[in-house]
Amino acid sequence: MSKLTYIRCGDYDIPNLKLSEQPETSIGKYGKMRKSYLKEHRPILYNHLLMSEKLYPHLLEIERTAQGRVDTMLPHMMETAGVTEELKACDPMRWVGLMNTLTAQIEEILIRELICS
Repeated sequence: MSKLTYIRCGDYDIPNLKLSEQPETSIGKYGKMRKSYLKEHRPILYNHLLMSEKLYPHLLEIERTAQGRVDTMLPHMMETAGVTEELKACDPMRWVGLMNTLTAQIEEILIRELICS
């Protein structure tokens, strides 16, 4: 274990703590949603992940998992709902409405199963 160094600030000695380097990958929509959920509803877990430097990898894993599920669920749900390129060509407004509905359904599932669990 490394020896801690301190910085004198008035009457207090403040530990000189530094986090290790984190990758430059940005956290997407689902990672940010998970972070917000942890911060508001699971503060102990949030602080534990933050202090152990596991928060960022956890958020990246949530983002990758969520994006993978979207990529697999959307085509299947489009096929089930009858959303095709033909529909897009002949009735674009209906196609947009159906796509928005499917996207909202997938997001509900992801929030329930990944973000808020």
